[in-house]
Parts: sequence; structure tokens; C-alpha cells
Amino acid sequence: MERLQKILANAGVASRRKCEELIASGKVTVNDEVVKELGVKADPTKDVIAVNGKRIRTESKLYLLFNKPKGVITSVHDEKGRSVVTDYLKDVKERVYPVGRLDYDTEGLLLLTNDGDLAHLLTHPRHHVPKTYHATVEKVPHGAALEKLQKGIKLEDGMTAPAEVEYHDVDPEGKQATIAITIREGRNRQVRRMFEAIHHPVIRLKRVSFAGLTLDNLQRGKYRKLSAQEVQMLRDAAEQAGPRT
Repeated sequence: MERLQKILANAGVASRRKCEELIASGKVTVNDEVVKELGVKADPTKDVIAVNGKRIRTESKLYLLFNKPKGVITSVHDEKGRSVVTDYLKDVKERVYPVGRLDYDTEGLLLLTNDGDLAHLLTHPRHHVPKTYHATVEKVPHGAALEKLQKGIKLEDGMTAPAEVEYHDVDPEGKQATIAITIREGRNRQVRRMFEAIHHPVIRLKRVSFAGLTLDNLQRGKYRKLSAQEVQMLRDAAEQAGPRT
């Protein structure tokens, strides 16, 4: 027996949080009875579980690494008709969902899966999974400015955790610089806000690593499946990072 939201997430219906919303809104039934309580458990091998009247099906687990282009929404659909990440996965039969988010204007490494447990583990605030970005910013930040990011900087929603920061590329004329920054949080537009706080707005932002995985030579707009070893590496990264107090 498992919690209903976990069963739905594992079946690829949506993220665990979204599944909780579906349950609370009365859109989920178990054996033809509407369930609205999040603590309800069920047996996916015996019970008939449906969402909006459609019975869920158990899907094989799929893990994808996608090089997201700029100007693409990190979602499976968009009400305004804008391009979404799943537009690039037309040949993928399984329903997969993004693990976390990348802003509309941010490009780079994005994971997608129908493994709700792993997605939850990688994105839960209590786990500090490392994510590395290349941030191209206006002008060249002095070392003292970068030290502020390394120690943690105050934003409107509180202090950030210490970041790992180093120069990746510097324009000889001093017009811009690309900084490699590794964070272990997932606040909204966090990297952009961190650089704005030190008065070096981001011109371009690309995520180049997530929990040890990198883009390698994967072209923009393309994806590849993760190996079993890479999936295990993700689990290990989340467990080793662990809940921090």
C-alpha cells in the first residue's frame, strides 16, 4: 500500500505536488469513489485508480537529459501557446515531467522523468543537490563582489546559502564576464537575483551541470536517455547531499 499521490506521480500523471492538487480538487477516484484526503493509501496492483475518469497505467521508468533552448517554457503545456519542453520529445511515448525548472530565458541542462520518487528527492528543499550555471554578466565583477556570493547574500526572500564561484571567461575589454556558479538551492530566478544584488545583471544564463551530470556534446534542443549508472548517480547525489539543518 502506498500513498495515493505517490502512486500517481510514479505513474507519470504529474509531479507529486501537482498530484496532491488533483486529489484535493476531487479529480481522483479509487474504485469509483472520489478521494480528497492526501493521506489515503491504495494498492496500484489491485485498486482501480483514475484521474478525471481515466484509469492510470503503470509506465516503465524513463529518465531524460535535455538541453533546453532559451525561450522555451519548462512545462508540458502552456495556456498562451508558447513552446514547451515536451515539444522537443515528440517521439517519446511515456509521459515525462521536468525535474525542477529553468526560466524562460535560461538554457541548458534539464532533467525529465516519470519517476515521481526521484524527482521529489532531487527537488525537495531539504536536499541540497548541486547545480552549476555559466552566468554571463555585465562588466567584470571584482573578487570582493564574488566573495559576497560565496558567503551568501541577502535577497528579498532571505539569505542564500554559500555558493561556489569562479571566473570562467573574461572579456579583455571588461564589457562582460562569464562566471561559473554552483548553488544548492532552488529559489525562483535565484542566480539572476544574486548577480543583480552585486550590480552585475545577467546577460545570458546556462545550466551546465546537475548533480554531477553534464551536457557533454548534447546539442541545444536535443535529449538523451540516462544510463542506469547515471540514474544511480542522481540518487546518490541527493542522498549524500542529504537533509541539512
